[in-house]
Amino acid sequence: MNMELNFIKCGDYYIPDIKLKNPNIRLGKWGRMRKEYLRLANPVLFSDMVLNETLYEHCAEIEETAKKRMEIIVPQLAKAYGVTEQLKAENQIEWVRQMNACVAQAEEAIKGELIYC
Repeated sequence: MNMELNFIKCGDYYIPDIKLKNPNIRLGKWGRMRKEYLRLANPVLFSDMVLNETLYEHCAEIEETAKKRMEIIVPQLAKAYGVTEQLKAENQIEWVRQMNACVAQAEEAIKGELIYC
């Protein structure tokens, strides 16, 4: 493998001019959680993914999957617990409480399925 490495002079030092292949990947809540978990729980895999430039792609994929799972799980939980628009019209505080419980339960499930595995 022939790899050319360029350097940039920064003060008295030369530092490698390293650029990411895809620098525009933005991570949300789930992607950042996965990244931090890998950094703490599996530093060897984390370092390998950083060096191979696959970490952010992996975390972005986890982010997208987690968002889709939330969109599926929360309405199912709301339906199962009887959180309806009628409840929202009658008692908004109770509706918010129950919806927050559904969101928290869905987040815990996603953490177990996608983040901490």
